[in-house]
Amino acid sequence: MDQQGPGRADPASRDWKPPNQTAEEVSAATGTALDEPDGYSRNSLFRIGCAKINSSTPALPFLKSSHSDLRKRASVYSDVTPTTDIESDCSLFDSEGSFTPPDDSYAMQQGSPSDASSLSPGGRAEWKARSSYMAKNTLNPIRKIVDGMKLTPNPEKAMIALSIGDPTIYKNFSPPEEAVRAVKDAADSKKFDGYAPSTGILSAREAVADYASRSTSPVTAKDVILTSGASHALELSISVLCDRGSNLLIPCPGFSIYKTIACSLGVECRSYRLQPELDWEIDLDQLASLIDADTAAIVVNNPSNPCGSVYTKEHLQAILEVADYYKVPVIADEIYDDLVFPGHVFYPMASLTETVPVLACNGLTKKFICPGWRVGWITIHDRDGILEEEIRPGLISLSQRILGPNALVQGAIPTILSTVPRSFFDGIIATVHANAKASFDIMSGIPGLSPIMPAGAMYMMTRIDMEHFPEFEDDLSFTSQLVSEQSVFCLPGQCFDFPGYFRIVLTIPAEKMNDALSRIGEFCRQHFVPLQEPFRLTPYPDEHRYDFTCG
Repeated sequence: MDQQGPGRADPASRDWKPPNQTAEEVSAATGTALDEPDGYSRNSLFRIGCAKINSSTPALPFLKSSHSDLRKRASVYSDVTPTTDIESDCSLFDSEGSFTPPDDSYAMQQGSPSDASSLSPGGRAEWKARSSYMAKNTLNPIRKIVDGMKLTPNPEKAMIALSIGDPTIYKNFSPPEEAVRAVKDAADSKKFDGYAPSTGILSAREAVADYASRSTSPVTAKDVILTSGASHALELSISVLCDRGSNLLIPCPGFSIYKTIACSLGVECRSYRLQPELDWEIDLDQLASLIDADTAAIVVNNPSNPCGSVYTKEHLQAILEVADYYKVPVIADEIYDDLVFPGHVFYPMASLTETVPVLACNGLTKKFICPGWRVGWITIHDRDGILEEEIRPGLISLSQRILGPNALVQGAIPTILSTVPRSFFDGIIATVHANAKASFDIMSGIPGLSPIMPAGAMYMMTRIDMEHFPEFEDDLSFTSQLVSEQSVFCLPGQCFDFPGYFRIVLTIPAEKMNDALSRIGEFCRQHFVPLQEPFRLTPYPDEHRYDFTCG
């Protein structure tokens, strides 16, 4: 990274150092009153407090609504006295089962768009069903982009989708036999047919705690929230930490669901840059520049989708140093934990800090090849109790919105996490790594493409040298035409806010992968245009004559 002023690291170190600011500058930047009027050192920063969050970190306002609040609101519609259980509260209806609508004063209190005098006996002047703020602002960027592309495969060539992140799609990967048997046994036991606790069955949470614990970051069952897949874990984590008006820092390129969730809540997404020239490491100076008093959390995805990067211990520690300096919690998306290629090591983020609170999101989906089973989890890492007062109970409240994930699979989790052999995961890694090496080697030889070798996960990003493909406006038109001519679909980089690239999935069978790579090569060679060297006038050494030469 570029050296940007006092206190920055030497670019070669790829490290981040806190800025040398005065207390007044920090106060202005963070909206926090500081007691020390003079300048301060890096270490004193932790004492004088540019802290944005502490033990009173606010959760979402609606989490503070008790059942009694709901009953009060419900009682507007009925003259009965609220009872103790709103979920089964039949007293909201009279003995004849008829509903008593609110009077006009209630409509006026609530700011009804219609004048109360014009209301029909049913309470409204006319039918008009409006969707919610959340519905209007929920958008999957990948779905929007792909649906807008004109994809018409070549009818003479079978379609090969290198775009789908479901490792089961081609049936070359399946869940381990031990996991399948554990689910069957759970079904046969008849113990898991009913509702489970919203945070998860205790035995399952204990098993996850054992699985996720490290010597430097132990957790217990009370630190585990089971969710309906890792995406649900991310939704709960973002929802509990972020509120309308706050901002969330997300990677670019990055998985689109972070933005989908945040935007639906009215949360601003600020993208920090991943550096392809440095194996997708985070630009730490740029990350730090995005943080202000309204920054609620930093999302860190390691190993990465779409990049396939695996961060070193040193780089993760540098990220945590930024989070610690600005007192911003981390949401760690670690669904690809341990799916790393030889020569690389996965480090759980929470295992590298004693001060930064971390909500780690994980699940069975990728590593155990069962995305349809829909069980994930959040592990709460909070040594200093920063999340104790509001965030931890907020997660419990949010978990009650869907009453927990699949109870049957929960019943199988203790067996799944303890009996699936290491050889199963080694086989997955070997296959994906072989596809990654083949893809990198072949695409490195295709004119106009510059692949970046991944270190793990299930994906690889490739840069399109667009100047060599002048007939295509961007990565969208490039990948669309690739489908039309070769029936190979790669996700354009714009799906990940990173134009000029495309992503391929590395979990398909080797023979299909080789066929797809051959077609990509054929396509690029047909459309590649070499760059013309500029013409210039070159004098002959002994004569004052000029010759037009290239060079």
